[in-house]
Amino acid sequence: MNARVRLERDGDIAVVVIDNPPVNAGSAAVRGGLLDAMETLRRDHTLRGAVLIGAGPGFIAGADLREFDTPLQEPQLPAVIAAVEGCGKPVVAALHGAALGGGFELALACDARMAAPGTVVGLPEVSLGVIPGAGGTQRLPRIVGIPRAIGMICGAQRMPAAAALDAGLVDAIEPGDLRTAAVAHARAMALAGDRPRLRDRPVPQVETAAVAHAAEAALKAGRGRPAVQAAIDAISAAAHLPIDEGLAAERTLFERLRVSREAAALRHLFFAERDSARHPSLDGTSARAPQRVAVVGAGTMGCGIAITALDAGCDVLLLEQDGAALDRGASRIREHHASRVRSGRLSAADAAGRDARLHASLDWAALGEADVVIEAVFEELAVKQQVFRRVETQARPGAVLASNTSYLDLDAIASATRRPQDVIGLHFFSPAQVMRLVEVVRGRASSPGALATGVALARRMNKLPVVTGNAFGFIGNRVFSAYRRQCEFMLEEGASPLQVDTALQDFGFAMGPFAVADLSGLDIAWRMRQAQAATRDPAARYVHIADRLCEAGRLGCKAGAGYYRYAEGTHTPQADPDVQALIAQCRADKGLAPRSFTNDEIVRRAMLAMMNETALLLADGVARRPADIDVVLANGYGFPRWEGGPVFLARQRVAAALRDDLDWLARCSGPGFVLGDVGRLLAEN
Repeated sequence: MNARVRLERDGDIAVVVIDNPPVNAGSAAVRGGLLDAMETLRRDHTLRGAVLIGAGPGFIAGADLREFDTPLQEPQLPAVIAAVEGCGKPVVAALHGAALGGGFELALACDARMAAPGTVVGLPEVSLGVIPGAGGTQRLPRIVGIPRAIGMICGAQRMPAAAALDAGLVDAIEPGDLRTAAVAHARAMALAGDRPRLRDRPVPQVETAAVAHAAEAALKAGRGRPAVQAAIDAISAAAHLPIDEGLAAERTLFERLRVSREAAALRHLFFAERDSARHPSLDGTSARAPQRVAVVGAGTMGCGIAITALDAGCDVLLLEQDGAALDRGASRIREHHASRVRSGRLSAADAAGRDARLHASLDWAALGEADVVIEAVFEELAVKQQVFRRVETQARPGAVLASNTSYLDLDAIASATRRPQDVIGLHFFSPAQVMRLVEVVRGRASSPGALATGVALARRMNKLPVVTGNAFGFIGNRVFSAYRRQCEFMLEEGASPLQVDTALQDFGFAMGPFAVADLSGLDIAWRMRQAQAATRDPAARYVHIADRLCEAGRLGCKAGAGYYRYAEGTHTPQADPDVQALIAQCRADKGLAPRSFTNDEIVRRAMLAMMNETALLLADGVARRPADIDVVLANGYGFPRWEGGPVFLARQRVAAALRDDLDWLARCSGPGFVLGDVGRLLAEN
């Protein structure tokens, strides 16, 4: 035993307490302490069984991922699990909080599993680019069968206690004193001489077609990533290999994946997301506890924000100035709750509770009750300033006034009030009730308390907040604009929308930039370009293709035509010869002769454009940490997580080679291109 694991005696039962705050990560010290405890249990004849239990909020939330970037320290988890199974005495896992990854693998090796209500179990390793490496792929199928194990492991599913009981993953749910109940169960098993080891169970037989169907579905959902295929291979081996051979094969696959670049990229994002909301300006600042949230604007975004706040348990005022729009918005929110009830994802009682906390009103005086007011109206500076002038007259002193602007100048919005210290940006991503990311924007006068309250509200909404400075497009839209602009350059030079989109989808984006533009609506970016026209450098390279599409009424999916054409009622893009003709005319107007592109060149230029803009963002102080930019791109813009983000990609390069590549990009891009400082990209957070 050691400081992370202690053995406490309860009569003839050893209670092994894992105490490695904050989440009881399965570090080398924890593994060593558990191995010592199992040796004590084996040797001490006065002990007849044991209970494994976590101190603090949970059992074991998974491995200590910091160890994955170095050679794994001894003892490793398979040795601990072998000691649990070989101790000759019953061991009961008492689960509460999170029992995930290696923590759940340890629990599966125990002779019984008891769970407190609220426990969550699962093997989510695939989401980190690896597979369970301590028996998860071999023991789980012995309970749930091969097809379901493939779905659970490849889907990185987390299962609540009640579902885990139904699946046979836990033996009982204990609503009372978990430790006492687990000790009693271990003692009863010892008296009965009962040691039902999971490794001794046969794998349930199943039709080959069912396994093939589960594997096909998992590969499709997981986009064929290496960890998904490896998990399928390891799980399938459980059906025909002796368990020790299956365990050895699993461990080999795990070790190979652990040192892969993909796993490193996913770990990079894991740590970056964990740290994203921390900001020096918030150190020592107490956040207010927002309970009453007002949303001004009952359109799609306003309703999505309201749904998110209701899901978080907040009281929500939905405010509009048009009665019909208000009725439509309130109905949309209630129908969202009703649809979740119909799908089984929400109980009728919970839906009724959310509906009861929604107050729809045309009375602006009701804003006086709100802790946070979130403006979600049309993306036009004058409109937002008008709203903030009106909000200021009604909001109580100290209330936080937040704009959901996606690219406008927050300081210009705040200038419409006499309390700019209370103004922040809360840039939700659409659909707000689904997308996890929120950019929390710090204006020139934003107080630390207002900013901290915005972060606290985002966290309460189960969002991922990233603090950003106030600059055009903040982090995400600024980098994405540079990416899209480079793709437009390539259109002008000879690529087609379909080739660009296909190349970037093959790289890993869910959609290419031109399909995304059509889905969002080309008029949104058009208005943005029109607003910038007066300040644009007339010598800078400017691509007119998107403007010409908008002038022709091709505004995207909603108009049935944009970069692509769309059959009525569908969002399926189809290449359109009329667009190719329009692009050819734009080239001819500039005297440009088209050339051919490879998909590799398309991806290279698009990624370099992102990296360069990232360097410029960092130089401007818009993002405090390089990794924050990767968090935003991966969670708000579909950047493939297994590639880590533009910062992670840049750090895989030698500095001199990256400088040469950016110099090449500058030559490709022409007048107006600003070269970023590579040192900013490669500096540690």
